[in-house]
Amino acid sequence: MAKKSTSSSRWLDRHVNDKWVKQAQLDGYRSRASYKLIEIDRRDRLFSPGMVVVDLGAAPGGWAQVASRALKDKGRVIALDLLEIDAIPGVEIFQGDFRDQAVLDQLLNTLNGEPVDLVICDMAPNVSGIKAVDQPAMVYLLELTLDFCQQVLRPGGRMLAKTFEGAGMAEYRQQVKDRFNQVVMRKPAASRNTSVEQYLLATGFKSS
Repeated sequence: MAKKSTSSSRWLDRHVNDKWVKQAQLDGYRSRASYKLIEIDRRDRLFSPGMVVVDLGAAPGGWAQVASRALKDKGRVIALDLLEIDAIPGVEIFQGDFRDQAVLDQLLNTLNGEPVDLVICDMAPNVSGIKAVDQPAMVYLLELTLDFCQQVLRPGGRMLAKTFEGAGMAEYRQQVKDRFNQVVMRKPAASRNTSVEQYLLATGFKSS
């Protein structure tokens, strides 16, 4: 058996001892990332029963679980990811690549013109460790997410998306500000201090 690398061992130790991982196991969430969304929801009141929510990059389903529980079986949660997601009560699940127009069309057909209240996105590219490659890939996903919001959000709707701070983000935030009334950045406690991720929350979508 191949010996684990030092970095892999450090990651495993950190993961096993992570309080958010332990809490997720206790609360029945599939990911420690659930607590990032829970904290932002508590601060910014993202969810209310009756909403239509689309979760992009949803695997393994932790954010969709949070959304479904918050809606209390009153509303609609649609989750999409390239990876397979096990069934979640109250969630419509689609598997496919968000960058594929055919997959996007399927998602739009599922909505059938129903306006969306909130788009949430914890999506990120497969990280190579090369910033000059990873950052443009992240910005591209964010631009696709914004384009999707322009197609489906109701007037006044909201978008919450993971970002990597770096090249292109100032320009992207300006694009978002042009389309929403307010844009703020959030760094929840469950987001590791060593991570460059932040969460962009845009509220008050301008439909025209």
